[in-house]
Amino acid sequence: MTANHSSGEKILAGQTAIVTGSSSGIGAGIARELGAAGANVVVNYAGNREGADGVVRRITEGGGRAIAVQADVSREEDVAVMFRKSISTYGSVDILVSNAGVQKDAPFVDMTIDQWNRVIGINLTGAFLCAREAAREFIRRGPVPERSSALGKIIFISSVHEIIPWAGHVNYAASKGGVMLFMKSIAQELGPQKIRVNSIAPGAIKTPINRSAWETSEAEADLLTLIPYKRVGEPVDIARTAVWLASDASDYVHGTSLVVDGGMTLYPGFAAGG
Repeated sequence: MTANHSSGEKILAGQTAIVTGSSSGIGAGIARELGAAGANVVVNYAGNREGADGVVRRITEGGGRAIAVQADVSREEDVAVMFRKSISTYGSVDILVSNAGVQKDAPFVDMTIDQWNRVIGINLTGAFLCAREAAREFIRRGPVPERSSALGKIIFISSVHEIIPWAGHVNYAASKGGVMLFMKSIAQELGPQKIRVNSIAPGAIKTPINRSAWETSEAEADLLTLIPYKRVGEPVDIARTAVWLASDASDYVHGTSLVVDGGMTLYPGFAAGG
């Protein structure tokens, strides 16, 4: 799958995708690739309207269709309104990419309840609220076999920290571990209704949220000690995976996390024998 689908087959033509937290970073990359693959894209943002408008502009300038919709995914009513706007604009929703996420880091003994609740609220409760709304819409609409073999597709953007413990980031790691078993549990429940549910677990990806980890050559060299493949990922690495997971090409992939991390989960510290 190439970074630019514009000259190839629009493998998601006629489908509508909501991408939460897509005004920047990984979410923006996913929104752009879905648009290039022919999907109508709902670019969700919480506060960065300018970023969301920029993503919409990129998609529409490439011949795609997109709108920006504000919603805090941790708020049930915001999520309901986002889905109503999406359905009123495009008729239905076929794909949810639940990407919105935050970090509020602190040593465990100093972590406040507000830091804990904010991360769990967006990263885990937000995933629940959006996935529940998506599943309800898929079931309400019913099958459209000429558009998609599945009734609908739900893709969570998790993290390698659903696998790797992360001291100093216990709220984040707990939220992503929760996403992993949430994804598998609803995949088990929704599979018989032809709703496909999967996750992508990125490793180190160059986004604004972690700029300090890769911006200087010294920081990048330090980060690369954790990555056997010896490059830091780009948003497009995750975006291409999301397009594939949203398409019929992956129709038998269900209830799994695709780890896209250059080998970070291989625990490279053990390469020399531990």
